[in-house]
This record gives sequence, C-alpha cells and structure tokens, in this order.
Amino acid sequence: MAENRIEQYLIDFKFNYQEIGKNIWLLDDSEQGFEGIAIMLNEPLVVFRSIVMDVPSENKLELFEKLLELNASDLLHGAYGLENEKIVLIDTLEYDGMDVNEFRATLDSFSLALTQHYPVLSKYRSCR
Repeated sequence: MAENRIEQYLIDFKFNYQEIGKNIWLLDDSEQGFEGIAIMLNEPLVVFRSIVMDVPSENKLELFEKLLELNASDLLHGAYGLENEKIVLIDTLEYDGMDVNEFRATLDSFSLALTQHYPVLSKYRSCR
C-alpha cells in the first residue's frame, strides 16, 4: 500500500513514474501521454507542473498574449505561467478534497494541452 493517495493513484493507473524526492513524483509515461509532469504534495496542496519551453528572446509579447488566450479559452485545468525564463503549465488541487477523478482530469488536461498546443507554441521555439 502506498504512503499517500497520490502514489496510490499513480500505482492504480499503472503509470511509469519515479519518486524523485519526499512527496515529489515525476510522471514520465510516454505510452500513456504523460511526459515530464512533476507532482508535488505540499500540504494542503497538490501541485502539478510541467516545463513547456524556454522563453524565447524574440516575439515574447506575441507568445505571452497567445498563452493568456489559451488560459482563457482552452484549458480545463491549470494555466500557463512564467518561472525562471521557462514557460510552465501548472495546476493545484486541495489534497484533502482530491479524489481519483479530479486527479486524472488534471493529468488528462495537461496531456491534451501539451499535445494540442504544441503546433501553436512550437513556432516560438526557433526564436531563441
């Protein structure tokens, strides 16, 4: 039996993951469409985070506007943000109220966003 619900959910879904620190897991399961998603338990919150790309040196304003549009119109869970010159996708859930469906919905939303938004965001990658 896992120490907490997060690890139990990862086990139940048969995801490939690594525990990379106390209460920090890295989900790296390309077969199921979940790559490079860090899940951190920092009670009372569960934080989901994925690095999307580096901030480009050119066309920043255009990119940031596009990210805000995607946040408003196309993300069910989470939001794009900036962290140390990286574009990240982040979401938080409350640990005590989190159930398996909410946990899975967040991961599915991340996978969908990273897949569907790649063509839109990839054009900014060559600007660095």
